[in-house]
Amino acid sequence: MRLTRITLFFIALIIATGLYFLIRQQLSVVEPQTYQATEESMVDAAQLLASFVETDLEAGGFDKQRFESAFHGASRRQFEALIHGHLKDHVGLGAYLTNARGVVLFDSGGRLEGKNLAGARDVFLTLHGQYGARSSRSDEKNPMSSVLHVAALVGPPEDPFGVLTVYKPQIDVLPIVDARRRRIYWGTGLIGSGILFLVTAVFIWQYLPVGRLTEYAREIESGKRPPLPKLGAGKEVNTLANALVSMREALEGRRYAERYVQTLTHEMKSPLAAIRGAAELLDEDMPESDRRRFLENIRAESGRAERLLNRLLELSALEGRSSLDATASINLAEVVARAVDQAHPPADLASVTLASRVPEGAVPVRGDAFILRAAITNLLENAIDYSPAGSTVDLELLTAAGKAEIRISDRGPGIPDYAREKIFERFYSLKHHASGRKGTGLGLTLVKEAAELHGGTVALGPREGGGTVASLTLPLLG
Repeated sequence: MRLTRITLFFIALIIATGLYFLIRQQLSVVEPQTYQATEESMVDAAQLLASFVETDLEAGGFDKQRFESAFHGASRRQFEALIHGHLKDHVGLGAYLTNARGVVLFDSGGRLEGKNLAGARDVFLTLHGQYGARSSRSDEKNPMSSVLHVAALVGPPEDPFGVLTVYKPQIDVLPIVDARRRRIYWGTGLIGSGILFLVTAVFIWQYLPVGRLTEYAREIESGKRPPLPKLGAGKEVNTLANALVSMREALEGRRYAERYVQTLTHEMKSPLAAIRGAAELLDEDMPESDRRRFLENIRAESGRAERLLNRLLELSALEGRSSLDATASINLAEVVARAVDQAHPPADLASVTLASRVPEGAVPVRGDAFILRAAITNLLENAIDYSPAGSTVDLELLTAAGKAEIRISDRGPGIPDYAREKIFERFYSLKHHASGRKGTGLGLTLVKEAAELHGGTVALGPREGGGTVASLTLPLLG
């Protein structure tokens, strides 16, 4: 997933960089293009007004009063023109007329009349037969006071009367520029966000299931039994998941068989060797007491081999599962009661008393009653085997914080410190209190497997005053 995040980061960086240059390019031409369009219309206006002046000159002279009345009337006109979202409600165009020497004869604003503008770019270039235009600030300290000027020649080029210049404050055009900039920002931003969202969605749709499968594989590697995660409706990723599950089952089955053949062979050597040795000695002439002792050894070792095989069968049935095939709502109190009844015969043989405290009401959990009873029975038998004769094994069923806890306490020798970390390992066992023999080393492993299949935990700890406390915790239903 780290590679996915890095890849997604670089894709986002490339998209952002591309959008930055796109916005930069678009913004760089917005203002010039807007001013070019404005200037183009001002050229037409200047030529039209110059033509009106020439008409007056041909009729006998320039009628300044008529021009003043026209501009003053236009400035008082009330109108609303919505130009692509920009509202225009006043005339922003002005004009002034100079003679051939550059002296201002008329100014619609009334501020320039009598001034000599022969050196101004618009007047100078136009009088010399070129296109005259300029942009100048009315207040040098204020960049927003720029005014566009476009000039047109009045009269024939060989003997001009003067220059007519139309001017327009740039601030009248800025709302249009700002509106176009906002549209560029919004449009490019939405496009970029859409692309980034689409890329992210594709990455999540494709790689999130892969990440879940990776975590699934890691949990399997660590020895856990996770359920197959939900991967969505993508056909390819579900095909991969099913192939991974099939591969896992095949590999686990092969390793499982190899491991159990090896361990079973190793563990069966000891009881079989003891049985064979005792049987060979029985052929010899020996005292009756020795014969009974060897017969007892044969019975004990054959019983141990039988228990070992039974435990292996039970454990193999649990370890081969990644989850419970079928679960039902069961009353844990009833399961515990049946397990206690099943443990009474071995407790009586060992002269150990069983004392149980089980709530009268139902203790609902979800799971397999047979597996849970086998786990509780193993804990009880383990406590009985390590308890001295005449002692008591206590069992309590407690409920709190959404969990049910089965607590079994014995008064045996307890678990040595060196064995605490290995006690749940397969085939690891301590000597029983009464017989002095080791157990199968599979009972606690079976309990642990059963607890994990039911989403619970099992723990062993010291009992206050001596002995061991086994705690099997399961989630309550509902």
